[in-house]
Amino acid sequence: MPWFKRTKKGIQTPTEEKKDVPKGLWYKSPTGKVVDSEELEKNFYVSPEDGYHVRIGSKEYFEILFDDNKFKELDKNLTSKDSLNFEDKKKYTDRLKEAQDKTGLKDAIRCAVGKSMGSDLVVACMDFSFIGGSMGSVVGEKIARAADYSLKKNIPLLIISKSGGARMMEAALSLMQLAKTSVKLAQLSDAGIPYISLCTDPTTGGTTASFAMLGDINISEPGALIGFAGPRVVRDTTGKELPEGFQTAEFLMEHGFLDFITHRRDLKRKINLYLDLVLNRPLREKTA
Repeated sequence: MPWFKRTKKGIQTPTEEKKDVPKGLWYKSPTGKVVDSEELEKNFYVSPEDGYHVRIGSKEYFEILFDDNKFKELDKNLTSKDSLNFEDKKKYTDRLKEAQDKTGLKDAIRCAVGKSMGSDLVVACMDFSFIGGSMGSVVGEKIARAADYSLKKNIPLLIISKSGGARMMEAALSLMQLAKTSVKLAQLSDAGIPYISLCTDPTTGGTTASFAMLGDINISEPGALIGFAGPRVVRDTTGKELPEGFQTAEFLMEHGFLDFITHRRDLKRKINLYLDLVLNRPLREKTA
């Protein structure tokens, strides 16, 4: 005789009493590795088993780069205007409002200044969650103002790119930001103030065609997609099969477009090591 006896068939728990597993407890990487969300956060949002760098935004990058997550945000209230009265499936003004409500951001970039390993650093970080990190007038203006702040205070600038390219809803106004940001970065170069470009996944379109590739050093995280047009567009346009790994960070470094690739846990230390070297500062023993 079995040690238990089922008295009724089927699950007897009423539907309203069933408990679902709360969302966000686990993360599954594209390679199929599952990791606890708390462990993922402690590992700089990198899957420990396969090294996959999860897409993160300005909030997480500021936590990683600024000492004790202390910083002053620059021009935080700038917002885009619909100068062209653009409308496709919905009005541009409605898209902006939806993106702001969903993300809690004003636009696709945040700029801040603070201490990184004890040294001043200005960081401009793009947020892909805001209309695909698209580059509109506000993105260009905030980068220009961040460069002006760096120039005035003689502080190095780091731009973290994560973008699908120019913002189509602003048309030519968006394209003007390529020249605008490039001129400001040239002014930093003339003044001898270091500018570091960090390309993350993805860095594409007009972002790549301007400030993302103009750093004194151009660096990246592992596996990031970096290019102007996407691989499918390039393949369809050229009619040729693309090399393996085309437009990955590793492919670009092999062909001279990047200076180095770094794991996110080493990002803060390596950025400050580079700045110590180029600014002729003492090479202090630093830990992130």
